[in-house]
Amino acid sequence: MSGFRHIRAFAACAAVLAATATAPAAVAAPDPLARFHGQYVDWHACALGPDDELGQRLDAAGADCADITVPLDYAHPGGRTLTVAISRLKATDTAHRVGPLLLNDGGPAGPSLHMPLTKSEVMGEVADRYDLIGMDPRFVGRSTPLDCGWDLGSAFLRSAGADLVAYRQEVAVARDLAGRCKRAHGDVLPYVTTRNTARDMDVVRAALGEETISYLGYSYGSYLGEVYTQLFPGRTDRMVLDGVNSPEYYNQTLLRGAEAANEAALRAWASWAAARHATYRLGATRGEVLATVNHILDAAAQQPLRIGEAYLLDEHVLPALFIGGLGSDLDERRADLARTVRLLARAADREPVEPPHKLAQQLELLLTAAGSAPSSQMTAIICGDVAERRGVGSYWRAVEKSRERFPLAGPLAGNITPCEFWDRPAEAPTVLDNDVPALLVNATGDPRTLYAGAEAMRERWPSSRLLTVEGARQHGLYGEYGNACVDERVNAYLRTGRLPAHDLTCDA
Repeated sequence: MSGFRHIRAFAACAAVLAATATAPAAVAAPDPLARFHGQYVDWHACALGPDDELGQRLDAAGADCADITVPLDYAHPGGRTLTVAISRLKATDTAHRVGPLLLNDGGPAGPSLHMPLTKSEVMGEVADRYDLIGMDPRFVGRSTPLDCGWDLGSAFLRSAGADLVAYRQEVAVARDLAGRCKRAHGDVLPYVTTRNTARDMDVVRAALGEETISYLGYSYGSYLGEVYTQLFPGRTDRMVLDGVNSPEYYNQTLLRGAEAANEAALRAWASWAAARHATYRLGATRGEVLATVNHILDAAAQQPLRIGEAYLLDEHVLPALFIGGLGSDLDERRADLARTVRLLARAADREPVEPPHKLAQQLELLLTAAGSAPSSQMTAIICGDVAERRGVGSYWRAVEKSRERFPLAGPLAGNITPCEFWDRPAEAPTVLDNDVPALLVNATGDPRTLYAGAEAMRERWPSSRLLTVEGARQHGLYGEYGNACVDERVNAYLRTGRLPAHDLTCDA
């Protein structure tokens, strides 16, 4: 009515009445995604065959599965399509049903089809109020696949090495991996992005016939949730982000900015191992344990460590084993790292060693083509989101600058990645300018998604609340840390939809 503000009231009323009587009703613009939003969801058994352990577990729990059709390119929805695999564990408390709770396990490129099984355990009776939805993001898991055909599985979390010669090897590896991916999948790489995964989430929402979804995302999954809220305002109900990855900390080297937290986690683990020297024989003091770690790293720089008959572990891949073991301060996880370091110390002394099954699986994924698909997918998502051309020399300068303070994490966090040789992202990174009532969960010593990132999101979203675990060096808390305080607080929010009146703290 603003066009009538300067006309006399009587004339305005007459005009409005006349328009109402004669003008045709406004016609809504057609939905360009109508065929995706209104698609029939063909629910079926999850097991794909007699060897499909995950599918059998989902079937045994009463879950069902489906493949949702989505466009490759949302700007041209009439073109090529993909499928996104989802699983569902239906709500049984229909009198108190909230709706779908979409689950993401992080990554990037983390399959999440299994999550209705794991999250229903920690949710208890609260799970009965939700349709728990696991979703493998586009090109991940059982969704339309992507594999660049690499002969190694470690494209990210590779270390620059001890000297410039070693770093130049990394430049060659990164250039080769990027080239292989572009040759194999250059037509789809622009669409392997977080923003498109968020758009897929909204197609899933619509196909399920829901106005809104609730969401639980871990680590990178928290960033995915943030992007979804920006692209689709008003379409989220209850949101829990655990291990909060704020946009300013989401970068193409993943660990950039987290060097200090990882070195602190290493020192804390070394103190733990020193207190158990009789068991692990890594050193009776923290300094002695760290000296053992340095001995292993130095030996690998001189000559790769032989692990069993199949694996040679060099200075570029070895640090990832340490960093991977520092994501939790639970005794069980610290013991796993201690046993691995004991074996690596023997290998550094050039003794013959045989890897236990779990370590062999890790090495298989890091060192062989068995890890090509997940590494390809992670690389494509990160490079599709935030690739930047900096020049190969800039990475080496960053590594050298950080090495003295952060001898383990610096050469990892500052190293070159295939993103340096990737095409620039088709879309700019998402800028958040919204306010979402969410429950943010983070440990103060999280070495992956820094507590500072959770604080930044709390400030950006004034309607949110921050649940802090003081003193923990743990990545992933709800249902993963055994902390009753965290689990009860999150369940209370999921049960009632009411955020706490103020920020909360739990002890480690």
